Amino acid sequence: MNDEGRPTYPRKPQRLILLGRVTGAFGVRGDVKLESWTEPRAQIFRYQPWILRSANGVERELRGAKGRDTGKHVVATLPGCDDRDAAEALRGTEILVPREALPPPAPGEYYWVDLEGLRVVTLEGVDLGEVSHLLSTGANDVMVVRGDRERMLPFVQPDYVKSVDFEAGTITVDWDPEF
Repeated sequence: MNDEGRPTYPRKPQRLILLGRVTGAFGVRGDVKLESWTEPRAQIFRYQPWILRSANGVERELRGAKGRDTGKHVVATLPGCDDRDAAEALRGTEILVPREALPPPAPGEYYWVDLEGLRVVTLEGVDLGEVSHLLSTGANDVMVVRGDRERMLPFVQPDYVKSVDFEAGTITVDWDPEF
């Protein structure tokens, strides 16, 4: 019960999205180099607070990260990271944000994380399995679908991906189940 006598329910664990990683120290003042998966790379600073997850899984919230894209690296100044040793100790730390912190995608665009776990069915209703993850091949994105076997399907609309229905939890594809 809360203070007003209403029942409380366990909070749904927040879905965290991996946006980048600390790759090492930059200089002697405690700045760090980041690997950022946002587009453009410096966009990572717009999504705060960050959840920093160390290599051993310990998470902590961080607010106030600032930085810039130097062309060669994305460099960040983090509150409380004041020297090279502190910066180097963060090497390998993952940078995550709650999914809710990301803006809604444009119509016809999707965050990969939102597609993971959806069922993939053919136009004829054959269940191919569930989206495990996606990967970029350069030419197009590819869904890795795991069911009776693993399939790799190009995420190309409207050629192969005919519809994405989040309410039904399905992606309908024009794909031969024998392929």
